[in-house]
Amino acid sequence: MHLVIDSYGADPSLLASVELIHTFLDQLPDQIGMTKVAPPQVYTYRGQKPHDWGVSGFVLIAESHVTIHTFPRRGYANIDVFSCKEFDAQATIEIVTAAFGLERVSSRILDRGLEFLPSAVPADR
Repeated sequence: MHLVIDSYGADPSLLASVELIHTFLDQLPDQIGMTKVAPPQVYTYRGQKPHDWGVSGFVLIAESHVTIHTFPRRGYANIDVFSCKEFDAQATIEIVTAAFGLERVSSRILDRGLEFLPSAVPADR
């Protein structure tokens, strides 16, 4: 299951906060029933255009990963939660919305690895 979130209307200061994004990535796995395997990594990026800067981060989970890329001057962020384990997408969206004070969220769920569902794998593997 791969939840893809595009978020709009966030407070730019929240999207620019390395500390907030680190805390978000550190806490989200537990909040959605996942297993964090390493501490989050968070970086500030500054592009050649003033509006192309932001904060990006990821946390590896036993089930896959969570990533975030923010664009504070646009009030915009991309968040992906990718997991081989089912999770509550709506609850995850609510956590993201609350963490960044979002005005609007667009989301999709991508089904991935369908050929490797337990019913598709021979019992001897």
